[in-house]
Amino acid sequence: MHVLTVPLLLSLAASPLPCLVAAQDSTPQAPAHHDSAAHAPRPRDSSSVAREIHRGDSLYHAFQHVAALAHYRAAIADDSMSDEALWKAARAFADIGKQIEGDADSTKKRRDSLYTEARVFAERAARVNPKNAHAHSMIAQSLGRLSRTRGGKERVRFAKVIYDEAMQAIALDSTEDAAWHVIGAWNAEIKRLSGMTRFFAKTLFGAGFMDKANWDDAQRYLERSVALRPSNVYHHLELAEVYVDVKKYSAARAQLTAIRDLPDSDVLDPKYKKDAAALFDEIKDKTDKT
Repeated sequence: MHVLTVPLLLSLAASPLPCLVAAQDSTPQAPAHHDSAAHAPRPRDSSSVAREIHRGDSLYHAFQHVAALAHYRAAIADDSMSDEALWKAARAFADIGKQIEGDADSTKKRRDSLYTEARVFAERAARVNPKNAHAHSMIAQSLGRLSRTRGGKERVRFAKVIYDEAMQAIALDSTEDAAWHVIGAWNAEIKRLSGMTRFFAKTLFGAGFMDKANWDDAQRYLERSVALRPSNVYHHLELAEVYVDVKKYSAARAQLTAIRDLPDSDVLDPKYKKDAAALFDEIKDKTDKT
């Protein structure tokens, strides 16, 4: 998928992120006592967990991802086995990371550390509940972003995991639109590679599975993501880009036009809309390949 970013939020630039801590949460130890009750596990407060997740959701949808993450982590502190809090923390880590732009080494490391945290928390959620489609989808999404800065062999290895995790998410929940998007984009990105690049990936890294990539699946999976969540700007944009790749310009223009009146549901939507407008101008006079 494409790297689309917006200027770094002032709140992120002002100070180090409170979320850049060890990936594993730990519950504070109670002072040692001599009675047996002191050694009993702290009881889980399900109402507290639900409350923290709800607060996190409210802040997340207001694009306050750092604050939302703090509440998800508080929920995890109350119940480290809450797969919902874990995968939502992963989502927040990824969304914080994708807002950081720049190519300086320190910037890349900071961004990658957030994607790594996203992967860790998503994998924890999947271990807690292997049937959580959101968790598997987040593993695929976080790896997809993390792979962009990796070398060839690691990117090929990530590509296999990304595919497998996204397909697992779809198998568990056929309405998981983000996973359909991931697979559609996966097909498109591999098809965009030069034949020579694919050849060396296969011969040097054993990436024969890349042969399954095709434009029909790129379209089909992205079309499904749009059908499942037509309000998602990025679904429309990525599908439009694939239509341009296969020279279906009329279909691309329809997707790009649909974006104009959609409400912002992602922090990067203003940037996506600018990209959509620019792409529309680029192809406005092009005719479909017959």
